[in-house]
Amino acid sequence: MKSRILMVLAGLLLASLFYFPIWKITLLAPQYPEPLGLNIHIDHLADGVEFNDVNNIDLLNHYIGMAHLPTPANVKKGLVEPFLEFQIFPYVVGIMAFLAIVFGFIGKPNLYLTWWIIMALFSIAGLYDFYNWLYVYGHELDPNAILQITDPLTGKPMGYQPPFFGYKKILNFEVYSYPEVGAYLMGLGMAFSFFAYFVGKKEAK
Repeated sequence: MKSRILMVLAGLLLASLFYFPIWKITLLAPQYPEPLGLNIHIDHLADGVEFNDVNNIDLLNHYIGMAHLPTPANVKKGLVEPFLEFQIFPYVVGIMAFLAIVFGFIGKPNLYLTWWIIMALFSIAGLYDFYNWLYVYGHELDPNAILQITDPLTGKPMGYQPPFFGYKKILNFEVYSYPEVGAYLMGLGMAFSFFAYFVGKKEAK
């Protein structure tokens, strides 16, 4: 019975991603009294610290030649293509959360382990996709950007890739990138499913 409860909880925790952000990028600079924050959800970008953060970051990014952020307004204006991941991730999360709850009611430990393995693979793929997204945004710059800075070491245009995890200094900005509440809840859900497998095996004896 405990294993079933753990598995159902795993599904409910995963479903929390429909509300909580999974990652946050914060920018600090002398000209901004308050930090700028970008909360990344499974289907959209949201202000991380103050109202209008997303738009302010988008303007700063475009000033140095980065592509516009995939906000609904920018997509509607034709400034950027819809972000495919924002269309796919809600379905993936919804299906996996539903399966976790169903598997919990079925009560077979091998299904718990299968769910955990699939979630681990999805998580690795998602982290790689996030890193690639940051790389593309930071390196594929508009050659006609207002501000163009050359890297003194290479002589090539400077890249502005935010850190995948941790801290990075970009021009006069201090940039921090860390998991948010949703990522921790998802991780807790995966831990519950992993323990549910062993608890279920013990219960079956």
